[in-house]
Amino acid sequence: MEIKIICGQLEIIPGRPDVNYEKIMQAIAAARAQGADILLLPEMALPGYLIGDVWEQQSFLDDCDYYCQEIIKASHDICIAFGSVAMEKHKLNEDGRLRKYNAAFVCQNGTLVGGYQGRSFIIKNSLPNYREFDDCRYFYSLHKLCAEEGASVEQALQPVTITIRDTKVKLGIMLCEDGWTENYHLNVPQTLAHNGAQLLCNLSCSPYTLGKNRKRNRLFSAQAKQAGIPLIYCNNVGIQNNGKNVFTYDGCTSAYNGDGALISSAEMYADTLLELTWDTEANCIIPNCPPASLPEEPENIYHAIKYGTSKFLQQCGIQKMTIGLSGGIDSAVTAALYADILGPKNILLLNLPSRYNSTTTQDLAYSLAKALGANYAVLPIQESYEHTVSQLSTTPITNLGTSSAFNLTLSGLVKENIQARDRGARLIAAASAAFGGAFSCNSNKAELAVGYATFYGDIAGAIAMIGDLWKHQVYALGRYLNEAIFKREVIPEAIFTIRPSAELSDAQTVGKGGDPLVYPYHDYLLRAFIENWHKTTPADILRWYKQGVLAQELGCSEAALAEACPNAEALIADLERWWKLFAGFAVAKRIQAPPVLSLTKRAFGYDHREAQLTPYFSREYHMLRKELLAHE
Repeated sequence: MEIKIICGQLEIIPGRPDVNYEKIMQAIAAARAQGADILLLPEMALPGYLIGDVWEQQSFLDDCDYYCQEIIKASHDICIAFGSVAMEKHKLNEDGRLRKYNAAFVCQNGTLVGGYQGRSFIIKNSLPNYREFDDCRYFYSLHKLCAEEGASVEQALQPVTITIRDTKVKLGIMLCEDGWTENYHLNVPQTLAHNGAQLLCNLSCSPYTLGKNRKRNRLFSAQAKQAGIPLIYCNNVGIQNNGKNVFTYDGCTSAYNGDGALISSAEMYADTLLELTWDTEANCIIPNCPPASLPEEPENIYHAIKYGTSKFLQQCGIQKMTIGLSGGIDSAVTAALYADILGPKNILLLNLPSRYNSTTTQDLAYSLAKALGANYAVLPIQESYEHTVSQLSTTPITNLGTSSAFNLTLSGLVKENIQARDRGARLIAAASAAFGGAFSCNSNKAELAVGYATFYGDIAGAIAMIGDLWKHQVYALGRYLNEAIFKREVIPEAIFTIRPSAELSDAQTVGKGGDPLVYPYHDYLLRAFIENWHKTTPADILRWYKQGVLAQELGCSEAALAEACPNAEALIADLERWWKLFAGFAVAKRIQAPPVLSLTKRAFGYDHREAQLTPYFSREYHMLRKELLAHE
């Protein structure tokens, strides 16, 4: 028998069960019109997933329950499987909060089918509690419930039996993390297959990360092959956030046959329905379209940034953006992206020079703005900067306890930060308010890592669009924008070739330096501190250096390592400088930074969780340090 299955790769709006309900009802009507027998919808399709402590609002939960019942009523001639929250109001968790489950509901003929121990819903077994996920704060897992009730999880994981044209078929319904089996002691998909499932269905709410889709394809392909039955993965699109990170959901709903072959998938970020035919006799999926292609970097990054930023701006009601344009690559890429997203007439580009800014970068800023056709202005800050310096250094400070007076002495760093704050907190913020909309944060991930930015200066704005990109990725994205999106030189070539500089003092000049980060090395050093699952420490760096494999372990070139750290003494000095900043005061800056659009597997914010501590060097580090310096 051939069974038509529709996967609803829908845009889910977190915290809006009313809106999502309407979207689901539209999907049901469309699936019905296409003659579908089964409609699969994503995990948490009704409430959304990342909604913080809204999970503790009873009126919100009651609305989720109401809309859930309405969906069940709509299943009179179609089987619907969808994700939402389930509650047991007569039970409390250990913390005294209402018992809730991340659940899947399967309904047919207006009633629920399947479930565990008299419950009419399927309970997620594997609750992720890492990276941005905090599921154990809100939900109770199947394995925890089984332990509480003295039951077997293996027996609890049963397929759902539905009837299609008088024929019974068994669906192995699982929720997102239940399919990511690599580090769990219980393999949920294989258990469902062992218990008689003919088709595995993974309902997911899985955020985008660079490289994740290829890993997921490998994993789900292996699961389908091991089970010897088809597997369907149904994911949503849209954006969701946890306050400090904005995540895109790219869909990529997919189908795999029992031989492990990926045979169909939906386009990334498309709000769409994927149609499949399940031949129950041959037990295989017949695709209606081939697998969609997955772009490589930097195209992949471009699509994620454009989609995520566009949705974020829409969500916030932001239609205009003001950007400080320095003549460097970070602000250039940011400006080009906002022009692409909002249109050049809706962006205001401001060049804010002091006497330290070269004519080179000022000319480059103008050339970029002219190429984009954007609104542009030059607002010099030298006069206001000098006024602030004079006011602070000449105004007596009176100690009212002793009646003595003194004057403030402004260091070079203080004077540099005055310029950054004058640009950001005074002019850009004020111009943004007058122009309408918001203003941007142009910081990249390397700068955020070591706090190479100023409180309330360049670490400010609505969102850090490129805050999860290393400098080399920003350069690559700039090239892609010129070549593939604008198809002309919007970002001037000189921006790619000049040596970066903050241009905040006489010691910082474009072309000769001033930027202390050697990005071809430091991008990779800092990435190792953050993105490695087993986080790299200074001791690891010295151990790898001693073994002669440091560049290899970091992924940078030997030439970049030699330029940044020509010997052990230089390496140690450089390492201690950046580690003390990374693990020290830069944490405070990151905590107050704008939300980051997350792209990598560990973005600053809630994905990379950190406390404000004093930098720590381990015993091994001190031993290696002593040994290496002894040989200098």
